[in-house]
Amino acid sequence: MEKSVKSIAINYGLYLGGILALLSVLAYAINLDLYTKAWYGIALLLLVIVFGIISTVKTKSALKGIISFKEAFTSYFLTVLIGIAISSVVSILIFNVIDPEAAIVLKEKIVDSQVQMMRNFGAPEEAVAEAVEKMETEGNMFSIGNVVQSLVFQLVGFSIVGLIVALVLKKNEENA
Repeated sequence: MEKSVKSIAINYGLYLGGILALLSVLAYAINLDLYTKAWYGIALLLLVIVFGIISTVKTKSALKGIISFKEAFTSYFLTVLIGIAISSVVSILIFNVIDPEAAIVLKEKIVDSQVQMMRNFGAPEEAVAEAVEKMETEGNMFSIGNVVQSLVFQLVGFSIVGLIVALVLKKNEENA
């Protein structure tokens, strides 16, 4: 793989990481309730996917329109990996080093948000109580172990999207 392919993916990964880190810091500084909003989570999800796609398209362009499935997926995956890894490090720093009390407050807000959502969907009170008990016994959501576990699950999910993107954007020489 050419150095330019990796450098494109790394650059877009750094851009993505910077934006995700900035959004995390802003959400922390402005209002922790943003972390509980579905639209905020969906916006971050779409941002990651869009950056992965842009990186893959730019890589394809740098390769003069010819890109293998492996190169396309690698470009997407490397961008996403770097971006969410930077974001994860920022979350660990904010909620474990800078302001550990914010992690406790945020956990309470998330529990309240989940309870409200379950009640809106008509869940029985026993199920709500069970879910609350489970969430409260999980400990610090932003511990290094939990953040790394979340990172792995996110990578799996984004990789599925990346496989589809690579399949759509690949173009072999014999098809050119």
